[in-house]
Amino acid sequence: MGWSWPDGPNNNIRSHWSNVDVEVTFSFSSLKNAEEFDPNWADLYAQDACAIRGSTVQGGLDPFGLLTLSSKNLEEYTPVFFGVFKTQDKYKVLMCSDASRSCVRNHKRMYKSSFAGYVDINLTDKDCHYEIDHSVVERFGEGGKTCITSRVYPALAVYGDTHLFAFNNGTETVEIETLDAWNMAKSER
Repeated sequence: MGWSWPDGPNNNIRSHWSNVDVEVTFSFSSLKNAEEFDPNWADLYAQDACAIRGSTVQGGLDPFGLLTLSSKNLEEYTPVFFGVFKTQDKYKVLMCSDASRSCVRNHKRMYKSSFAGYVDINLTDKDCHYEIDHSVVERFGEGGKTCITSRVYPALAVYGDTHLFAFNNGTETVEIETLDAWNMAKSER
């Protein structure tokens, strides 16, 4: 799948990822495999394009990102990811958060929506900032100009059994250059 280190479910960074602040830098060497932006999406809101595209569809350069608030065996997870597309004269970057797989419970009133925005960022270097707090996932792009907040209600990925996974479902190699994380749990006196 194109990571510079193993990305299988047994190679998660570690557990206890339910109350953290994460900064990660993604990079790739080429935009040649970016797919054409679907002209039918031109009139859609970014979150609708995100829901159509999703995190599991294999693309050229995308989707890639992090699976946050994940259960150990990936029965539930909230992916926050990038999609990179070619237009006639430039590249369009879609930043998404998809709550559709965030909980194994399937109550009809449970809100599991996608949220997204188009972002203007350096296409050879992706710096992302994530805040994960038990049932809230926030992602900041463009140095904080774009913020996506998702409220999710995991049943399995709670407290000490919460995992963080990196993923790349594109055919182009995407590397994690840096990953820094800080525990935001209440400090002991």
